[in-house]
Amino acid sequence: MPIPAQRTVVSARPAARHYPQVAPRPATLPPTPRRAYITANLPQRPTSARMPAARPLVWAGAGVLVVMLMTCAAVTLGMGIIYAGGILPGVSSGGVALGGLSETEGAAKLSQSWQAITVWDGSRAWKIDPAALGIVLDAQATAKSAYGAGRSNLEALVPGILGRAEVAPVVNVNLLAARAGLEERASEFNLDPLNAGVRLVNGRVEATEPVAGRALDMDATLAQLELNAGAGLADGTLELVMQPVQPTITDAAPMIAQATRLLSSPLDIRVYDPVTGDSVYWTAMPEAWASWLTATSDASSSTGLTLTASDQPVRSFLNSKAAGAFDSTRYLDLDEAVTNVQQTIARGETTPYARVYHNDGQHVVQASETITSIAWDYGVPYLYIQQANGGITSLSPGQTITIPTPDTFMPYPVVADKRIVVSISGQRTTVYENGAVKWDWATSTGISDSPTWPGIYQIISHEPNAYAGNWDLWMPNFMGVYQPIPGADFTNGFHGFPTRGGWQLLWTNSLGTRVTYGCILLSDENAQALYHWAEAGVVVEITP
Repeated sequence: MPIPAQRTVVSARPAARHYPQVAPRPATLPPTPRRAYITANLPQRPTSARMPAARPLVWAGAGVLVVMLMTCAAVTLGMGIIYAGGILPGVSSGGVALGGLSETEGAAKLSQSWQAITVWDGSRAWKIDPAALGIVLDAQATAKSAYGAGRSNLEALVPGILGRAEVAPVVNVNLLAARAGLEERASEFNLDPLNAGVRLVNGRVEATEPVAGRALDMDATLAQLELNAGAGLADGTLELVMQPVQPTITDAAPMIAQATRLLSSPLDIRVYDPVTGDSVYWTAMPEAWASWLTATSDASSSTGLTLTASDQPVRSFLNSKAAGAFDSTRYLDLDEAVTNVQQTIARGETTPYARVYHNDGQHVVQASETITSIAWDYGVPYLYIQQANGGITSLSPGQTITIPTPDTFMPYPVVADKRIVVSISGQRTTVYENGAVKWDWATSTGISDSPTWPGIYQIISHEPNAYAGNWDLWMPNFMGVYQPIPGADFTNGFHGFPTRGGWQLLWTNSLGTRVTYGCILLSDENAQALYHWAEAGVVVEITP
């Protein structure tokens, strides 16, 4: 007979508990054993009747949030009352802090402060007038925007408590003016790449690695300004877009032999003053100028490279030396001097040359002085003093006038190792080469009515047989020295015995006396020798 299937009956009531009968407590109680509870036999509380464990945390968090909201509301109300008429704390625009100011005060502060913005290339900064870059601030509109910051939404509530708020300034940008301003300063922004070069380490020449440069990306910078200038200038900084520029020479190893030869000597820069005829030497030791060296391409070189000096270290060296050696009357043309140093090193030489230049001078007129007497004392043809002072024809004691620089009369590169000195009082011409007297000759200079003028000049021209129309004179081996009349095609200079009318030979027995019309007379033989020896640029010093 089949066994019927068992059914499990689940009662809604828990089963009755059966407890064993407890015996009477003895007088002396034995140790009570710990009871073991079998939880499996205990009835379970219905799920709906249990409280989740996390609920107290939820209620606590809700309480904190309510407190925060109430605090923010209170702060908002308080700050709204305190700053009802002013810009909230922590608000700035264009790098100008505006917190606590009214709109009117904020606009005034912006107008006053917006005189310079920071131009930044990622590593260097410049302070530049924004108007020079075509950027004009609308101070009133910017202040109004700053006043509204933090008042309309909870996220920006009270910037002074939750942080700073930078408001984009309202600006107008003239892109054409911005381009012109940036182009004018591009040389400041750009960094030239540094070719591979050499250095001296413990007396040994080693190659150096090239360094990339950077150049202003004009179009990208202007596009950035055009897109949203205000947002870009919120912190008062204009960020330039720069592009890398790679060096052209990346390996200077072939130059090590040439560098070793160069760096066996100091670099002696001869600084020559053509007015005084004096020279000084500014010396850089090999350990110092080795770091100036860089490689450049040279098709004529067997290696395709040659060594020269980088611009900036040479410029810095010359600037430093000039600052300690010159007063305000003298200076170097740094572009010219740096080029001379670079070209000398490229030729494998270590004795470059730099010329001293002179500024215009000032003279306070003394009693009894005239334009002519002052011009004679300074060694400047008097018409040039008139020209430098607006065409003046008379002077007063105590008056300050400008004395043109002697450089006015030295337009050519100076030949430093040759010099011609003419003495008017001694009627002699002395020729120097490498500091030593080469020739010393009797000379004739100009008569009182048409004098030879003292000063520092140069050989400026050569004519085998020049003609002076005013006096109908032909002058052999003529070398021009100076023009007594500014801008006129008339030159005083050296020449041999002249002829008039093509046949009359003049002044052959007059050497040593003043007989000319301003020129410097030599014998035919001496004039010819000087003509072939003195190239353009040789300094001529004429003394009273």
